[in-house]
Parts: sequence; structure tokens; C-alpha cells
Amino acid sequence: MKKIKLFVFLNLAIFNFYSQDTTLTIFDEILFYDGYAGVVNFPTPEGVIRHRNDLYAKKLSTEDLLSLGSTLNLDVTIKASCDNYDRIGSVNLAFVPKGDTSYIPDNVQRIELGRFITPFMNKNIQPDEVPYSFNIDNIAKIVKDVAMNQLYDFWVELHVFGVPYAANTQVAGCAGRNDVFFGTLKLTSNSEVISSNDYILPLNFQNYLNDYQVGASDTIGKTTRTINFSLPTGLDQAKFYLITSNHGANNGGEEYNRRFHYIYFDSALVLTYKPGETTCEPYRIYNTQGNGIYGSNPKTNAQWQSFSNWCPGAVIPIREIDLGYLEAGEHSFKIDVPTAVFANNEGYFPISLYLQGTRDNLNVKELKEEARFTYIYPNPASKKATIQTNEEIKSITVTNLIGTQILFNDSKEIDLSSFKNGIYMVKIVFKNEKTSSFKLNVLNED
Repeated sequence: MKKIKLFVFLNLAIFNFYSQDTTLTIFDEILFYDGYAGVVNFPTPEGVIRHRNDLYAKKLSTEDLLSLGSTLNLDVTIKASCDNYDRIGSVNLAFVPKGDTSYIPDNVQRIELGRFITPFMNKNIQPDEVPYSFNIDNIAKIVKDVAMNQLYDFWVELHVFGVPYAANTQVAGCAGRNDVFFGTLKLTSNSEVISSNDYILPLNFQNYLNDYQVGASDTIGKTTRTINFSLPTGLDQAKFYLITSNHGANNGGEEYNRRFHYIYFDSALVLTYKPGETTCEPYRIYNTQGNGIYGSNPKTNAQWQSFSNWCPGAVIPIREIDLGYLEAGEHSFKIDVPTAVFANNEGYFPISLYLQGTRDNLNVKELKEEARFTYIYPNPASKKATIQTNEEIKSITVTNLIGTQILFNDSKEIDLSSFKNGIYMVKIVFKNEKTSSFKLNVLNED
């Protein structure tokens, strides 16, 4: 009997040893700064790139990728510094040409892996940090795919936007400071060895949807966006991965109004949802700074459901839409929020969307031919920018952030000599009726 027990114990020990999870710490309390200010020049940890004050990136090394298995969990911890308001953050995956040591975010394809909202936090009151967790098992199939690894390096991005202006006067110890949050990001996976034949198609990355800006919807006056795309191969077990959140804190803003969202695939309705949680009370503990959202007393479920599209301190849902088997060829996605009202032409819905499934037959050469990613170079730009694409262009529309059309033509070169410094939206319509939208940062000399 003792021998049997010892044999079982040893086998369990061996099993546990070989099935232990691996945790990779990508960012460890990295410090974010004022999102509106000029980029700071403080040193970053080894291997980490600071793209902006609100955006860091780090490449997954060969050793990192080898350590990952068939499961993948994403854990983010945001710690308070000198921003005591609710802000938006996200984790993204960038597909960077193999071997490049850096990249410009708007010039490569990216997908959003998870989105979250920070609570109202006072750094001097405990708890001073909030955890977020996302299951992203599907991404393990992408980063372990042999064909994708021959084309790209995978860079993980952590984005946390914040500003310190209120905390400068409201939070003790924050006077004169421009640091806003600390961020920690970890990936946890099992040790199961997998091989993958998955195909991923980024379709929309945090582009704004509203009804008052040119390029932010199909038509001014309607909160609808249609994305046409072509599949080079049939896909089995195909899914859309969709992230949306409603923003606009002005009087009557969309942040406070729950609306039905309708999702169509090839003109057929495949999902209807209304954003918002049953209650935000579980996150009250993290909201240590007094604010008008939580107030001093608990709210009923009905009260929360009457106005909150999301909870400060919570994640934004990732909506998976099962499509089954898809034939190669032309398809379309459409999101429609028909009752949205953008009071005073304020507010926006950042939309992130990608398609994933197991490909029928697509070798590396064909995958390279399909990777005709459109981008604008340089970005930021001065005097002139060029649209890099293999597709034929039908039209290009450039608008400022309040929706005023600045330029309309069909040239790949954009003359920026008369543009003022700032952010512009560029919408490209191709002759096959596909569209791409980009933010272009113009930095002309004064």
C-alpha cells in the first residue's frame, strides 16, 4: 500500500511540475504621464518603447513565445499616481514586420486585446490600485502560428490615458506633477504544446463612431459603420471579436444613455446588445476619490442601469460573435446604434474589431500577398504624407477633429503645407469599396 501511495504521489508531483503555468511580466509598474503634454524623456526599462506618454510597447521574445501554451490570460493592475479621474485604457497587440527594432503605431496593424476604465482614485487612500483580468485564449493560437511568426514580431502595448490637472490641486503630494498612473501587465499560460493554423484579420482599431464627423460613420446623421472585407481562404470556427464603449460626459452625453447596438454580418442580424452592467457597486471600493458617479451612498441596480454604460474600475466586455464556417470572398460587418444622440456634437464610440478562424489552405507566400496593410507615412508628418497601399484608391477625405472637411481627392500624396498643427482624420475609400481610417498627426513648423 505504501508503494502504491508513493507511486501516485510521485506521478502527481511530476504532472504538477510539467503542467505549471508560466507568467510573463511585460510591464512592471511602468509610469504613465500627462497624455496631452509633450513626450517625456525619462529612461524606460530594457526592451520597452515609449511611443507616447500614454502608450508603451514591448516585443515578445522568442523565449517568451516558446514559454506560452494553449491558454492565455491577461492581467493588468493600475496603481494611482496623480490622476484622480476615470480614464480609458487598453492592451493591444501590434503586428510588426519581422526583425524591425521599433515601429510607428499607426503604421502597423494592431488589434485591441482588452479595454478598461480606471476608477476615481486618490493615491493617498487604500486601496490605491485596481486589478483587471481578460481571458484571451484565442490569441495563443495567433502568437504560436508558424506562418504568422515568419511574417511578424508581436509587440504588446499598454495604453493608459490620464491627465493630472485636477489632482494637482485636489490630491496631497501631486502639486506640479505630471505622472498619472502606474501600470503592470502580465501574461499567464499553461505548458501545453500547440500548433496553430489560425488566420486573423484586423478590421477596426479604436476608430471613433459617431454621427457628426465625416469618416466616423457611413453617413452624417446616422450612427452606422459598415466594414467590407475579403477573405483569401475559407475559415472554420470563425468569430468576430468586438469591443465598444460609449463616451461623452457632456450634458445628455452618450456616456449616460444605454442604447441598443445591432451587429450585422453580410446583412443578417447576428447580435443585439445594450452596454452596461447590472450594478457598479462591486467597484465602489476602488473609487477612493469622491465623485459624482458613485456618490456617498450605494445605488440600487435600477439606478445604475438607468445611466451607466460602464463602471469606473471595471473592464469593458469583449463580445465574441460566432460565425461558423465562412467561404472565401467578399463579406461585410455593420454596427448600427440608431437611437444614439450626440448632444452638441460631442461624444464618440471607440470601435475595435477583428476576425479570427482556422484557415482552410493558405501558405506563407499567400499570407504575405494578403498582408497588404495600408498605412500613412510618415506619421507624425510635416508638409507631406504618403498613403502606402497596394489597393487602388477611389477617394481620400481629410477632416479635423470637429468634422470640418479640409481635403478631398484621390491622390496617395497628401499636401499638408497649409495644415495647422494638430490631429486629423483620414478616410480612404478604395475602388473595391473597402475603407480604411487613420489618425494623422500634423507637426508643421510655426
